Amino acid sequence: MRIGAGVAGGGALLGAAAGGGMLAGWVPGGVTLKKALGMTGTDGRIPAVAPGPVRVEKVRSAARGREVTMVTMLPPGAAASTNLPVCVLLHGRGNDAQGMVTLGVPQFLAAAVQGGVPPFAVVAVDGGDATYWHRQAADGDDPQAMLREELPGWLHARQLPTPRAVTGISMGGSGALQYAVGRTQAGRNLDAVALLSPAVFRTWADARTTGGYADETDWQAHEPTLRLDQLQTGTLGVWCGQEDPFCPAARQVARQARARVGRFPDGEHTDGFWRRVMPDAMSLLGHALATA
Repeated sequence: MRIGAGVAGGGALLGAAAGGGMLAGWVPGGVTLKKALGMTGTDGRIPAVAPGPVRVEKVRSAARGREVTMVTMLPPGAAASTNLPVCVLLHGRGNDAQGMVTLGVPQFLAAAVQGGVPPFAVVAVDGGDATYWHRQAADGDDPQAMLREELPGWLHARQLPTPRAVTGISMGGSGALQYAVGRTQAGRNLDAVALLSPAVFRTWADARTTGGYADETDWQAHEPTLRLDQLQTGTLGVWCGQEDPFCPAARQVARQARARVGRFPDGEHTDGFWRRVMPDAMSLLGHALATA
């Protein structure tokens, strides 16, 4: 079908498609058509505000068997000695902790606090390119052990407390859920969890395509959607675009885990979408940490 010719032929194609549900994102062809028509939502923009302090440093992780980057982001005017509550931020596949600065997290944090959100710190650490934030049997690389056993000590040495919240983007959403479940199992529930387009899988057939799991047994041992009944957290928010292939699984997470906020607007699996919903995630995290 020639999209240009159809649109030029009047509103018939668009009207018929909309009326028939073709643009809703669930009928075959609907997502492709919405993309072609530019109907997958606007890209968010980094706020035009001055960020607070950002500290980038290298720390040695025994759990991961390597040096990793840790990025500490504070709101304007804050210092680590103020003992701000901490939210740990887990990046997606193909990204790293410093990529969260490029995404604009320091500015989003600053804008949130300027807008009345109670202040908190955001700390990002490297979790690997395709680890899906779980232990890799081949080499013992264990991002979850780093979060559980090493990150609190790194933070305490810098006058910051153990994290009470987690947010994750894409692959980091899987890691965030794994971390939250692990905290529940240890009897230390998180106060807030915010998931942006979480890369989680309802079946092994879906998961095997990522290369993030050695085999089906490895997936079953780590896939957080298989353990949602074990999740206990103060506040859960889930955001995912309708045109994102992870949207059905994200909806399942929101439903089964009884998310306080579950929003699924038009949008794809992109930086532009994450920037669009970041203000809502920052607001949820800040207010949950302040009231817990």
